[in-house]
Amino acid sequence: MTVVTKELEIETEGFNDVHDITPLVKGFVRDLPFSEGSVTIFVPGSTAGVTTIEFESGVVDDLKDAFERLIPQGIEYRHNLRWGDGNGFSHVRSAICKTSLTVPFSDKRVLTGTWQQIVLVDFDNRKRHRRVIVQGIG
Repeated sequence: MTVVTKELEIETEGFNDVHDITPLVKGFVRDLPFSEGSVTIFVPGSTAGVTTIEFESGVVDDLKDAFERLIPQGIEYRHNLRWGDGNGFSHVRSAICKTSLTVPFSDKRVLTGTWQQIVLVDFDNRKRHRRVIVQGIG
């Protein structure tokens, strides 16, 4: 078994900013010294998430709206009372979405569905410089 790890960097806007990172993950997999295995995508921190979605503007807006309905920004969070930074909602959204995703690959091709892209969602209440760790195992 071989393990390869790489760090990617992405500038985000916060407030449910969704980035299609599929091309970055596919490029990472193509460059691996093995053709079959799995790739884990991980975003360090507690105010962002990684998931899959059809990266199409309507669905992206639906996802953003769903997070706002389920975990609204405008309610009181105890985190905000303690820290005063106003991003309690972003921590809860991250916990629900999760900060990592593992995807299999074969013949140096990520085995996602036709309309399935890998996305980074920044839930924080400000712009961020995000690190995304990708790790291939094969």
